[in-house]
Amino acid sequence: MSLLLPILARRLSAAACLCLTALAAPAEVRGLVIGVSDYEYLDADLRGPANDVGLVSSMLLTRGATPASLTILAAPDVRLAEGLTVAEAPRRAAILAALDRLAAEVTAEDTVVFYFSGHGSQMPDASGDEAGGYDEILLPSDAKNWKGAIGGVENALIDDELALKMQAILDTGAELVAILDACHSATGFRALNDPAVSAARYIDPAALGVPGAVAGDSEPGRIAPPLEGRFVFLYSSQSDQRSFEYPLGDPADPHSWYGDFTRALMPVLGGAPGLSWSQALMAAVDGMAKDGPAAQTPDAEGPLLEEAVFGAAAPPAPVWPTEGATLQAGLLNGIDAGAQVAVHSDAAATGDPVLAEVTEAKAASATLARTPGLPASGYAKLHRPALPAPLRLGAPVMAEGARPGDLPALLEELTTGLDGITPAGDGAPDLVPVFTGTTLALAGRDGVLDGLGAGSSPRLAPDAGRPEMAAFLDRAVRTHRLRRALAAAEGGGQAAFALPGTALKVELTHVDVPGGDAACGTPGAETTVAGEARASACDQLWLSVANNSKTARDITVLYIDRDFGVTAIYPDAALSNRLNFGETEEIGVLITNRADVPGQEELVVLSAPAAQGAPRTVLTALADPVQMRDLREGAPNMPALEQWLFAAADPEIRMRNFSFRGALPALEVTRFRITLVPTGTR
Repeated sequence: MSLLLPILARRLSAAACLCLTALAAPAEVRGLVIGVSDYEYLDADLRGPANDVGLVSSMLLTRGATPASLTILAAPDVRLAEGLTVAEAPRRAAILAALDRLAAEVTAEDTVVFYFSGHGSQMPDASGDEAGGYDEILLPSDAKNWKGAIGGVENALIDDELALKMQAILDTGAELVAILDACHSATGFRALNDPAVSAARYIDPAALGVPGAVAGDSEPGRIAPPLEGRFVFLYSSQSDQRSFEYPLGDPADPHSWYGDFTRALMPVLGGAPGLSWSQALMAAVDGMAKDGPAAQTPDAEGPLLEEAVFGAAAPPAPVWPTEGATLQAGLLNGIDAGAQVAVHSDAAATGDPVLAEVTEAKAASATLARTPGLPASGYAKLHRPALPAPLRLGAPVMAEGARPGDLPALLEELTTGLDGITPAGDGAPDLVPVFTGTTLALAGRDGVLDGLGAGSSPRLAPDAGRPEMAAFLDRAVRTHRLRRALAAAEGGGQAAFALPGTALKVELTHVDVPGGDAACGTPGAETTVAGEARASACDQLWLSVANNSKTARDITVLYIDRDFGVTAIYPDAALSNRLNFGETEEIGVLITNRADVPGQEELVVLSAPAAQGAPRTVLTALADPVQMRDLREGAPNMPALEQWLFAAADPEIRMRNFSFRGALPALEVTRFRITLVPTGTR
């Protein structure tokens, strides 16, 4: 939800910022953490905010806050870290009063963090300052419907009044960080998601009784006057997108639900020292992309965007406590069923460990197999990540105007016998089949069909038959498993996230080239890409990959297209892919959007450490299932990382009981989202 877009704040010069940073180290971290799961008057309850506040408050403690410096407004039964308590319910008056207290109590050396998780919406602008004619609003727990007598949604928090409260905090000289995991845009897209497996944090103004409200018709506005001071605002999605929450594990478990943005951002902020806000946002975007294309793209703004995150953080703990067969880590930490952990009796991890397999994983805990020698209490670290679970396919949906013919029966027949795919059942699907017209499309886990515009969801050609559908589903399975495999192997599996560019400096430049598929013109303006490139046919993308580490790195570049095709971009068979310290490689990609329709694609840079005297790690075979399957006989002689990745990315290798045991070397993954737009519309 973009409450403050755009902000024309007075910016300090670089020299002034450096001086202020040196002289005004934060004396205290103050936090106002708001999670609205239960609505008193609206039929709009969410499940994620109750769990989001636990993640956020724990992150704040990690970065230097104290229990006394945090005000938590949420339902009384939320689960919080020891020493934290809920102050009161997240009602309008309580939120505004807490902001007033902060303005009265903070000093110029403090950092104030405002976090909101819940629903957003819009209503007609009462002050006349909104360019689109609508105010953006957040909905506290006591929000009601439109009330004509006041000309607004009763008890809503309006962007204008929130801005005044925040300006009062900035006027003290304190730094202000606002993180919003909500949205205000319905967009014009058809939502197909089952509320049991995903939920959008948006309430249509029409559902609130707002007069004349039509979903998707309003435009985001901005506040006036602009804020002034030292601040950064992080938004869970763009102003024309929805924000989603999903379950980690069993959707029936209320403790499994988290806002997708919060779930990706909090581990970064809590465990990565020395990063800027823009780096933190990039890492969160990367984390959200690990399960495939996302319907939301986080955004950020403010004078502090390139400055260091407040407070201090230690690297993620290398070990997690165990009590018998219970591990105090789970899906939030990158631990899934089938993973193997090394359990030691002491936190220093001395002596020979007991290797135990994870039999069940929840959001924040896991169950270990009863293994001989497992200590009554101990400390575990990840020894080997789990192979990716099969792709979970949701129940088919008939879109308006669907004339699928024999396709539903063919889909059921093929998915029943296809390795690596399973019905989602009561769980959260990875993809949702949608029959539209005479063809089959696959919506993402958010359940949004054609979220980027008509034709943007992966789909078969009209009237496709059995061979085409079988190949389409096979590509979907392999791409799903590849994404999950890269996410699990990233960082050697030692953390649920990894900061892009730790060993490499990877930059992407977008070159605007006029024309279309028939003929391309002269290359024009060049733009450095920050996470996402919007490109049309004929445009060029140039990667610059520089090795900043003291160790040689082996580089592979893959391109994942919107129809689940995986292409190896670099290296070709004749070139070495090893970069020594200080070396740089330039790699180009030409966009060929032959259908000239929107879509979402991905450019992935893989970097593996090179051991002296060892063969190069070349992962281009991940793009070709035939090559992967031919490699299975020689797998035991391959480097550990390649063994595991090939087994993880190919269902047939897994079905042949391929097994790899051992810790993986670190794999660094840098992802760039490529959004295709029709020629002339960028």
